[in-house]
Amino acid sequence: MTRVAAIDCGTNSIRLLVADADPATGELTDLDRRMTIVRLGQGVDRTGRLAPEALERTFAACREYAEVIKEHGAERLRFVATSASRDAENREEFVRGVLDILGVEPEVITGDQEAEFSFTGATKELTGCAGLARPYLVVDIGGGSTEFVVGDDHVRAARSVDVGCVRMTERHLVHGGEVSDPPTEDEIAAIRADIEAALDLAEQSVPLREAHTLVGLAGSVTTVSAIAQELPAYDSARIHHSRVSRDRVREITERLLRSTHAERAAIPSLHPGRVDVIGAGALVLLALMERIGAEEVVVSEHDILDGIAWSLA
Repeated sequence: MTRVAAIDCGTNSIRLLVADADPATGELTDLDRRMTIVRLGQGVDRTGRLAPEALERTFAACREYAEVIKEHGAERLRFVATSASRDAENREEFVRGVLDILGVEPEVITGDQEAEFSFTGATKELTGCAGLARPYLVVDIGGGSTEFVVGDDHVRAARSVDVGCVRMTERHLVHGGEVSDPPTEDEIAAIRADIEAALDLAEQSVPLREAHTLVGLAGSVTTVSAIAQELPAYDSARIHHSRVSRDRVREITERLLRSTHAERAAIPSLHPGRVDVIGAGALVLLALMERIGAEEVVVSEHDILDGIAWSLA
């Protein structure tokens, strides 16, 4: 048994998992799992740089996580940074800050590495689940990018594309510092066109339509599940391995895209940090399901973070 700490720093959120990993049994026992919305990718698509206030929000979360890791006595730590810090001109400032606080350098991984971690985290415990035929298609809808991975026990093909809930929102729905409330039909169509182009790109190297089971990861997908179940508050236990039909995903996506900020903010299971970006994230999921004819998505709370933890074990 090895006590490990994994940190996944994405475009919208930073997450920590401290767990005991047992490679012999394939069990990962959570000791602490938490998430903080930091919007590290704020403005990156427009400026090419990490904003000072976004860096400070991220460093504040890192200081909190450093205390948790110390309390639990984790033997190994790995910090993985994804899309936003991969794209930014001033990423060295980010690297130095993390190193000072946590004592490790963030690994700015490629999209393909991100896909490998996501696939391992999402599918390791699916073996033997009723009705979940292989191959799996794992889709990880992040803030700045989306990863598509097809595989059985191991990855067969993977591709990362630059569409995510934050990137699409900032590109098409933000004007003069204000978010469209609600989006116009033309803005929604522009997001959809970007997503369809990204799916075309993904299909050049990943056989999306060959998969028998669609597994969805990350906050946009888990939030859609929470809304579908009409949960009074976000509940990981009820969301993990839940299944949402394509018709229900379509209904929820259309509702989110046609609602105002206030109406979305009133949804009890919706994290405040996702209120402005959830519509674009849900649209990525819907477009994929319609493209490949998936009748449902299996929602997983275990994702890249769990894959990072397993890499330490």
